[in-house]
Amino acid sequence: MSRTLTVGQLVHQLQTLDPDQPVFLAINPDWPFAHGISQVVTAADGPSNVVYIAENGQEGYLPTTARAELDWSWSLPEGP
Repeated sequence: MSRTLTVGQLVHQLQTLDPDQPVFLAINPDWPFAHGISQVVTAADGPSNVVYIAENGQEGYLPTTARAELDWSWSLPEGP
């Protein structure tokens, strides 16, 4: 499931969206929460630079629609 996204791929995906929409990070399919973003930085990682997006606190559960789009089939266990 691991896939590294480049800056160009991220920009391409974001450029078709409304620039006033809020952006959150979807974290961990086993505990699907949305997290805010505080900043973007570039840091050296060996011979090249890497872009890091900093998390800025949990915003709540990831909506069911977002989990479906990500193919995160997490659901609460059913009761007795």
